[in-house]
Amino acid sequence: MLKRCGTVAKPRTLRVVLISAKGPLYRNRGGIFGKSLRYMPLTLPTLASLIPRELPIEVVCIDEGIGDVDLSLQADLIGMTVITGSAPRSYSLAAHFRSRGIPVVLGGPHVTLLPDEAQEHADSIVVGYAEDEWPRLLRDFAAGRLLPRYVQSPRLDLAARPLPDRSVLPEQRYLTADVFEATRGCIHNCSFCVVPAAWGRKPLQKPVEDIVADIQRRRARRAIFVDLNLIADKDYAARLFEALIPLRIQWYGLATTLLCDDEPLLDLAARSGCRGLLMGLESLSRPSLQASHKAFNDPENYPRVVEMLHRRGIALQGCFVFGADDETPDVFLKTAQFAVQWGIDLPRFAILTPFPGTTLYRELDAQGRIVTRNWELYDGQHVVFQPAQMSVQELQQGTEAAWKHAYSWTSLARRLRRTAAPWPVALVTNWGYRYYAQHLDQFYTCDALLPLAGPDRDSFAAPNQDISHDRVALSEEVA
Repeated sequence: MLKRCGTVAKPRTLRVVLISAKGPLYRNRGGIFGKSLRYMPLTLPTLASLIPRELPIEVVCIDEGIGDVDLSLQADLIGMTVITGSAPRSYSLAAHFRSRGIPVVLGGPHVTLLPDEAQEHADSIVVGYAEDEWPRLLRDFAAGRLLPRYVQSPRLDLAARPLPDRSVLPEQRYLTADVFEATRGCIHNCSFCVVPAAWGRKPLQKPVEDIVADIQRRRARRAIFVDLNLIADKDYAARLFEALIPLRIQWYGLATTLLCDDEPLLDLAARSGCRGLLMGLESLSRPSLQASHKAFNDPENYPRVVEMLHRRGIALQGCFVFGADDETPDVFLKTAQFAVQWGIDLPRFAILTPFPGTTLYRELDAQGRIVTRNWELYDGQHVVFQPAQMSVQELQQGTEAAWKHAYSWTSLARRLRRTAAPWPVALVTNWGYRYYAQHLDQFYTCDALLPLAGPDRDSFAAPNQDISHDRVALSEEVA
């Protein structure tokens, strides 16, 4: 250590800036309500909480979903979380800051899937989850020995981790900061999903008592769980639901339709305060579901799923994906009409997207059907491959037509008559989604699950706030 006049000089404080970059459709848009329908992402708060306490580090966090990056900012180190759709923006920012002599670290799902590509744009990358590697990287950086690559250990455990530091983001800019994560990963192997490709199929779980402690610390009355599949381990889910009952909260999250095959667990979810679920219904076609390795979905049971949820006061955000090989141009109106007929509270429609590293990407690439590798278009709203039985333009325009049909005034009224959400909440949220349905080519910020947009509410990757990738987006993990 340096000594001056008999005293020990304090180490210089390091300024670390963490950035969640966004593609153009997701960047800093307010929309009809004057603010985007976004909830606070857990990525940056989680990374901030993992900074070793012994290091003299000042952390600044920037989410491009609510604000722009100041290109003249000062930092000793910049870290960015990267999903596929934000990769070009992240690489551009990295190039700018590196040209100014600021070292850049990249992590997240895209980096985990394509580490060699990402390595070309960064001084260091984190491959996999960040719980152990991010603190190690910071200690190495402070000691002047930053490595080019840090790779997650397969023995990662989520127990005994610090709770997310939500103070690093401006809570007032989001619909809610009461966002929680209990598990990561999924036992299923859907061909379009990045999760099994990047992290395998073994879910990781946080201790239930840690989740309860975080909710109590926040004094949350409503909570969003961003887990990709909260019921992947039914025993764990049951323990979590039991622990939530005394908290008397309302919560919203993601699950598969398999929840409705286990009525005791569904009843327990309702008793624990579940009021809304996002489910990937994906398609009305059995061949499509089989081809995507999601054959446990049964389109004939979808009306029953809606009815079972509604009977328990649980609203459904049902997600459909267009572009499977057996689909023809009549699929769009057929699917939108189905969503309206059976009273799906908030229908969502996405374009099948072959994210790099997935089974779907490999299949389409081998067939020569990938039409662009401009990652910025890999956002669930642009067609990046050649469909089998329709043109690129038909798939693009058909998806937009499905949105507009489902959120026409007539369709909206029909669905509202059957909604399980409180009437004012359902009306305001559907009104907002209608606005976005009419402006999909401009921006896409409707990330809220149902009740959080009510009138009483104004990866390196953690669960992401952009549902554009649907189960990727509400599933972007701490990487």
